Amino acid sequence: MDGRPVRAVTIQWLGWLTERLAAEGPKALWLVWDNASWHVSQAVRAWRQAHNRRVKRDGGCRIVVGPAPVKSPWLNHIEPKGVHGKRAIAEPDRTWPVDELKHRICA
Repeated sequence: MDGRPVRAVTIQWLGWLTERLAAEGPKALWLVWDNASWHVSQAVRAWRQAHNRRVKRDGGCRIVVGPAPVKSPWLNHIEPKGVHGKRAIAEPDRTWPVDELKHRICA
């Protein structure tokens, strides 16, 4: 598999989540997704469409995606924290020892 297997992980997570929700009763899962490559990938879209066709035929929890506006990080409250976290641990001048990295991540 080339690159990071984020698409495959996303598909696994969606499958697990919709199975669990179907057992609890909700008929739909509403996701507000940004334009992350794994959210808009052809593999994830194809899986989601096939899943929704199965749900229409057999019942279960369908997936409805509401796209977040492009270039709107203020709508995603994790964005500033992610940038701050990256800056706190990712410095180009050296690699951190594991203990120091754990401390910085937790701090």
